[in-house]
Amino acid sequence: MKPAIVICGHGPGIADAVARRFGREGHPVAIVARSAERLSKAAEELSRAGIKAQAFPCDLGDPEALPALMSAVRSAMGPIGILHWNAYVMSAGDLTTAPVAELRSVLDVTVHGLVAAVQAALPDLAASTGAVLVTGGGFALYDANIDAMAVQWRTMGVAIGKAAQRKTVGLLHQRLASEGVYVGEVVVLGAVKGTAFDGGQATIDASTVADRFWEICQNRSEVSVSVA
Repeated sequence: MKPAIVICGHGPGIADAVARRFGREGHPVAIVARSAERLSKAAEELSRAGIKAQAFPCDLGDPEALPALMSAVRSAMGPIGILHWNAYVMSAGDLTTAPVAELRSVLDVTVHGLVAAVQAALPDLAASTGAVLVTGGGFALYDANIDAMAVQWRTMGVAIGKAAQRKTVGLLHQRLASEGVYVGEVVVLGAVKGTAFDGGQATIDASTVADRFWEICQNRSEVSVSVA
């Protein structure tokens, strides 16, 4: 049996498409988010599609909860071979008025939670020459027009979180290469169809993003690729 993939930040868009893409390849799928009810329904839908899936409710903004989460997945589904970090939070939209605690909550999800999850899963990942796959966003890029858009849309906290996450991915890619663990990201440069960001003009299919994750996981070379 192939090792499990843990999808942190499951939802109906990219994460569900990744679950289906890797599940079809024979990986048991652990889906993680806060809502137990929503997760249970999603796991049932994946199971009906012939994918071995199980729900693990968890607050991914609480880094101290991640070791117990990874232990629970390991006990229920076997060794962890792939960690997909798709979690984000919409807070601290305006840095001039948002409480600093809101910005801290963004980093707890995008960076602190990611690092805690990697640390907790690392023994399994190293044993299986596994992979850490991260959903990146265009707001992370250093560009005046993108910065202006983040200010206009009141997504300044998301921009900071994704920028910090991008650096974290690069550092982990370098650090874990010697242990046989691949780390990479797919940066989504636009709105994904059927998600909260789809205002009717989204152009990116979630399945396209999932295919890119599959490709970089197989090739294990590029730190960052983009989908537009």
